[in-house]
Amino acid sequence: MAKAEMRPEGVSSSPHQLHVRRRARVLQLIATSFLLYAVTSFYFLNSFYDRISPGNAYEKAQECAIDNLHSDLSFLDPAVPITAEEFLERRDRLARALAASNVDAFVLEPGYTFQYYGNISQTDWEPWEPEERPFLMLVLPQISSSGKVSAKTAFLSPHFEEGRVRMLGIPSQEDELDIVIWEEHWNPYDTLLKSRLFNGQSAKLMVDEEIRDFIVRGLDSAGFETVGLNPEVELVRQQKSPAEVELLRVVNTGTVVAVRAMRPCLVPGLTENEVTEILNTALLSINFGLFFNIVLFEEHGALPHGGFVTGWKKLTPESMVVIDVGAHYLGYSSDICRSFFIDPPKSHSPTAMGFILQLFGKVSGEQEVLHTDPELRAEKFKVWDIVLDAQSAAAAAFKPNNTAASVDIAARKVIEDAGYGYGFTHRLGHGIGIKGICSFLA
Repeated sequence: MAKAEMRPEGVSSSPHQLHVRRRARVLQLIATSFLLYAVTSFYFLNSFYDRISPGNAYEKAQECAIDNLHSDLSFLDPAVPITAEEFLERRDRLARALAASNVDAFVLEPGYTFQYYGNISQTDWEPWEPEERPFLMLVLPQISSSGKVSAKTAFLSPHFEEGRVRMLGIPSQEDELDIVIWEEHWNPYDTLLKSRLFNGQSAKLMVDEEIRDFIVRGLDSAGFETVGLNPEVELVRQQKSPAEVELLRVVNTGTVVAVRAMRPCLVPGLTENEVTEILNTALLSINFGLFFNIVLFEEHGALPHGGFVTGWKKLTPESMVVIDVGAHYLGYSSDICRSFFIDPPKSHSPTAMGFILQLFGKVSGEQEVLHTDPELRAEKFKVWDIVLDAQSAAAAAFKPNNTAASVDIAARKVIEDAGYGYGFTHRLGHGIGIKGICSFLA
């Protein structure tokens, strides 16, 4: 028989009192266990919340966009770099235009036009900034005894840069490039005039539209006569070869596909800047060069070029997303614009996990509820459809002998007839090629 517990006064506890004490100990153990469980659960809930945090949403969206884009890269298959033969043929066409214009030579420096005729861009020559020392390409028309016009290509280069010029891989008809060199203490323009190309005789030089003013003034001061571009010479670049058209189709298709691949990956909470980076990373993953990328949500979309005043706005299920983006591939550019809503969040009943997260203050009840403005959403879709109709009208106006203005007017009429003409402050489109915005035939 167990001994009864003794009170301090020496009086034993009753069986009922012993039962109460034991029950209290059990409850204390249960409470302690619950507290440990709650602490452990809170730790794991914190970890769970971290996994679904906005930062992780950005990383998941980035991975999702790349995976979607890489699921089918067949659009890249037709892309073939411009051949050396085509670069030389371009110069021959230029030479014929120069001869018809009674011009002795065409002068250009590293930039888009140099890239078109010589496969060297500004960044290929000086990636940090335009070089202060003149490095010029000259295309001179040569007329054979039979009357055939072909291009003679030569270069003006600082002596210490001659080796680098020869290593650039500029397409040439000759085994070695014809380079007129000048020393640091020489006048480069006088050197060019006295060279074997001109033998000290004044010549009429047509200068490229991108050439810098100090070079033009230097040529004039040496005794050359400089003139600006004329339509015949501009036409050489305006007319795209089949190879150029294919490259333009590839880079523009790839940019569209990248946006489409990213769209289903976007979730509420991402900022304009984050979506910009997600798309940039996707484009880089297929070896496209970054050109520009403007991502705008809601009213920011009314600023066609956004700028530094945007970037912070967060995406919601009701946001109209506007993306204006361009890329480079094998020397050619894209420039597209797309507007869309993200996919609506999947509807679900409040979960126990969601309730506990609210309990610990990790999320608010408002995040579980989708607030919508049906009238505003309907207005957005209405305007979206009007813009689509305007673009369709413009596409139908692309016909032989129609002007570029007539295409713009076709789109503008749809917008104006719908009552939104006041908001059409931009233009419909522009030419494209090596540059993101090129002159075009109209």
